[in-house]
Amino acid sequence: MSLLEIRQFPCLSDNYGYLIHDPVSQETAAIDTPDPVRILEEAEAAGWTLTQIWNTHHHHDHTGGNAALQAATGARLVAPTYETARIPDIDHEVADGDIIQLGDIRAKVLFTPGHTRGHVIYHFPTENVAFVGDTLFALGCGRLFEGTAAEMWHSLSRIRAFDPDTLIYCAHEYTQANARFARSIDPDNPDLKAYAETVSRLRSNGLATVPSRLADEIKSNPFLRADAPDLKAAIGMADADPDDVFAEVRRQKDQF
Repeated sequence: MSLLEIRQFPCLSDNYGYLIHDPVSQETAAIDTPDPVRILEEAEAAGWTLTQIWNTHHHHDHTGGNAALQAATGARLVAPTYETARIPDIDHEVADGDIIQLGDIRAKVLFTPGHTRGHVIYHFPTENVAFVGDTLFALGCGRLFEGTAAEMWHSLSRIRAFDPDTLIYCAHEYTQANARFARSIDPDNPDLKAYAETVSRLRSNGLATVPSRLADEIKSNPFLRADAPDLKAAIGMADADPDDVFAEVRRQKDQF
C-alpha cells in the first residue's frame, strides 16, 4: 500500500501543481512551483506544512514560485546540479542516480535532458509514481528547447523501462491536443483510438487526464514508439534508427 499522499491541482493556464506528503514524518514537498499562492492555499487546505521544493528544470513556470515559498515557509530547495546557473538559492543539488527522501519514502533522481539540458525527474519505484516535469506528457513529450532528439529519445527510453503500472504525473494538461496529433500519424492504432476517446470524455466533463498509466503511454504515445515497426512504417521510415524516427515525429508535432 502506498504511503505517499499526492494533491494535484490546476494552475496558470495549463500547468498542474503537485504537493506530495508523507503522513508519518509530516514532510510535504512541492514538485515545481508554478503558482506559489495556489500551492500555499492547497497545503493549508490539506493541513500540510511545506518543508521541501523539488524542481525538475529551470523554466519559469516550474521555478517562478521558489523564492516566495522559501520566504514564506523556509522550505528546502532541491534542484538539478545541471541547472544551478539558472535556479538560484538551491539548498541541495541532485544528479542522476541520487536518492532523495520525503520522510522515509525514497525517490530516485533521473537525469532526462532534451526539453532542457539539465532536466531531472523524480521516480518513486516503491510507490509506482514518477513526476516527470516536461520530459514526458500524456500522449506527448516536451519540446526540444535545448537538447537533441537523441538525448530526448534516451531520456524517454529510461522512463519507458519503469514498471508499466507506474503513474506518470506530468506538468501540463496537453493531452487532448497531443491525442489529435498522435492519431494523425498513427491512425490505425486501436489502443490510441481508445485512449483518445477516454481523453475526450474526461475533458468534456472538465476532468484531468493526468496522471496517466505508463502501460497506456507505451502502447499509444508516438514519442515512446519510435522503435515500433508499425509506427515507423506509418511515417515512411521503416528502416530508420529510432533516434531519427523520434526526430521526425517531434518535427511533425512542432508543425502540427
